[in-house]
Amino acid sequence: MGQAWKIGDVTIPNRVVVAPMAGVTNVAFRLICKEFGAGLVVCEMISGQGIHYQNQRTLHMMAVDPREHPMSIQIFGGTQETLVQAAQYVDQHTPADIIDINMGCSINKVVNTEAGAKWLLDPQKVHDMVAAVVAAVDKPVTVKMRTGWDDRHLYAVENALAAEAAGAAAIAMHGRTRKQMYQGHADWELLSQVAQHLTIPFMGNGDVRTPEDARRMLTEVGADAVMIGRAVMGNPWLLKRVNHYLDTGELLPEATPEQKIGWAQEHLHQLCVAKGPEEGPRDFRNQVAYYLKGIPHAARTKVALTDATDEATMQTLLDDFLTKLTRRSRRSPVQRYR
Repeated sequence: MGQAWKIGDVTIPNRVVVAPMAGVTNVAFRLICKEFGAGLVVCEMISGQGIHYQNQRTLHMMAVDPREHPMSIQIFGGTQETLVQAAQYVDQHTPADIIDINMGCSINKVVNTEAGAKWLLDPQKVHDMVAAVVAAVDKPVTVKMRTGWDDRHLYAVENALAAEAAGAAAIAMHGRTRKQMYQGHADWELLSQVAQHLTIPFMGNGDVRTPEDARRMLTEVGADAVMIGRAVMGNPWLLKRVNHYLDTGELLPEATPEQKIGWAQEHLHQLCVAKGPEEGPRDFRNQVAYYLKGIPHAARTKVALTDATDEATMQTLLDDFLTKLTRRSRRSPVQRYR
């Protein structure tokens, strides 16, 4: 079940895809996900306006490490012209293998510019925009979308078919509407309907938290690949568990607290390498809570890390916490966390 597949002419080695997540799927985290077995990783969304104005921060966000291929860069914008220009930049000036168009972001500052999930209200606009982007670039173009704007505007099948007809090489869909944000449950029945209508590869996304969920996304929903987002934050080991389960049917043990702290330290270091001694630690403060989630006695360390500003201090705090964890584990049974 973990066999290779293709997006356009790009071979993806397995069925596990890491979703684009703003502020998360930068080059440092994408590399970690690749180490744990992700078949495809997607860069956090990149502003078409930022590319247009050659904003240096925006351009630096598109850094790609040779070890992370195949990888995709996701762009967002509120007009066809903005997205075409952004796609051409990614096509001509980055080593990305695939260009992804964001039609799923639900935050106000994005949809208020007619970007992200706002596209979902008009399948014809979806078609015309995707067709324009596809015609302007050589790399395969994919689209990530939600099921709809709200319960009264559920154009999941129509929007997916519009993108396919326009030349999209694959579709990814999150099983929630824009109105739901991340509340409630993903509508896997609707995702299944989309999967049945498409002839291009379909990546199912939403509420995939375990290896068993991933298998159901492939077998019950009928997706060609499973896209995992928030569940890998602080737990890249899930990718290894999913791949192993899809290949063998065997469930690997969940991560121990000691393992999670070790991965947090690696994540911190990779962020500092990628973003520098100031921005790296600052970004890590937003991620460390996910690694420490569910681990007993972590509150003080979490607060201290939030106040720390350099890698050395953060590494020492994590080392000290790891030492305390090791002492406690010698006195009590091992606990494992998802």
